[in-house]
Amino acid sequence: MSKYTYFVGIDVSKEHLDYAVVQDGKVLANKRSNSTPKAILRAIKGLEKQVKGLTIANTLFCLEHTGIYTYPLLDTLKQEGANIWLEQAIQIQRSLGVLRGKNDAIDARRIALYAYKNRKEARLWVPRRKVVAQLKELLNLRKRFLNSLSRFTKPIKELKSHGNPQIAKLIEDSCQGSIEGARKDLTSIEAKIDELICQDAQLNRLYELISSVDGVGKVTAVQIIVDTNEFKDIREGKKYACHSGVVPFEHRSGSSVHLRSRVSHLANKCTKTLLHMAALSAIRISGEFKDYYQRKVAEGKNKMSVINAIRNKIVLRVFACVRNNKVYQKNYVYTLA
Repeated sequence: MSKYTYFVGIDVSKEHLDYAVVQDGKVLANKRSNSTPKAILRAIKGLEKQVKGLTIANTLFCLEHTGIYTYPLLDTLKQEGANIWLEQAIQIQRSLGVLRGKNDAIDARRIALYAYKNRKEARLWVPRRKVVAQLKELLNLRKRFLNSLSRFTKPIKELKSHGNPQIAKLIEDSCQGSIEGARKDLTSIEAKIDELICQDAQLNRLYELISSVDGVGKVTAVQIIVDTNEFKDIREGKKYACHSGVVPFEHRSGSSVHLRSRVSHLANKCTKTLLHMAALSAIRISGEFKDYYQRKVAEGKNKMSVINAIRNKIVLRVFACVRNNKVYQKNYVYTLA
């Protein structure tokens, strides 16, 4: 049996929050508030008065992950000691079947019903430590600066390569200050990331373990720490490999559909890209990954399939290092007890 009696679905938008209360599959109440902490507390107190028996302790609050708009709500619910289930929006949407009609109040009811129907699979939200939340935002900022820098420099390179050096020089001179400023800010962001890791013993140890695996650099290591919430949210290498889109899945049905296994597009594309770069680095370093790549290619395997297998191997070795609290050993010899 579920330990929760009531299920509150909350639809989060920029301007306001919509609440719906469900018990035994029936919608009992709806409410709306703005997203300030005081308004959220008033809404919760209002629901407690409106629904007899509802308390913070016997209620599961479920909401979709919508980025920064969820922060005030999560902080307020956490301070009140609420049971919070933060679920992926696509997970909720695909579980609801054919839908007709949509507004915020209806979405809140659908989230509440999802929480009720899937209550046995509920995973309570574990907030990131402040330093990990800071790392997450710095990584996002770094990515935005890289994208901006690419928008400036890529056209210049293309103009130079296609025989228009004068126009390329004109554009380069016109945006040189922006390019230099972006590069300077990138250096500052990366230095701040290093500083945060060095100042925290737990992060420093995790970083040491993860980056010991061949091919894994600083950004990839920090991304894994953030993605897994210091390995609290995702504890198994296979689950993280699936999250990162490096696990091939079967694609067949009966006798007419029989395609080769392929990775899913439902993945963290940023992490997948970083793991791809890590794999490319790993096959250039003497060791098991390079040997594996050369052996499989010599056997006639598709190069991209082999690289994907190496991405998967990197993830599994990272999790093994963290689980065993040991740095990666290139020449590890397996022994029988």
